[in-house]
Amino acid sequence: MPRKATQATTEPPARPRPCADPDCRGRHAPRERVALAVSICEGRGERMTAFRRRILELLWESGRPTGAYELIEAVERGESRRVGPPTVYRALEFLMAQGLVSRIESLNAYVPCAHPERDHDCLFFICRGCRASVELEDPRIGGLLAEDAALLGFVATRRTVEVEGMCARCAEAAPA
Repeated sequence: MPRKATQATTEPPARPRPCADPDCRGRHAPRERVALAVSICEGRGERMTAFRRRILELLWESGRPTGAYELIEAVERGESRRVGPPTVYRALEFLMAQGLVSRIESLNAYVPCAHPERDHDCLFFICRGCRASVELEDPRIGGLLAEDAALLGFVATRRTVEVEGMCARCAEAAPA
């Protein structure tokens, strides 16, 4: 199948800007966050390929936790070419290793990290109604987890907390 031509954009490239607001709740323009991710990779000497960037863009565009097979379908729709699962999983592994994407275990899905420029624990609130997720940073929880780990003599390498429930919109829509 012929590849779909990518249209050139007249918009100026987004400037990567680290976030200084600890309470922003991840409200950033996706273009800005992708540009920041590219800048982070360049600073580390890591290569952000066009395909890795496209996967990150699709995650930002989705606005919700997205599974690998949904990403495959989106790539195939957008580029009119077949993509195998190993290709997408390799891209996701790279993005996770760079701290640009997190995996939500309970949904077997992926979300872009709102603040890849900051070292922080991942705290996700996940709606079981609409599957939306919100990532928060709360240093108090990170501190508690570190204290508990120290008491156990445990060395934590990754700390992710998933809280499942209902978002305000779904809770309001649920029958009483």
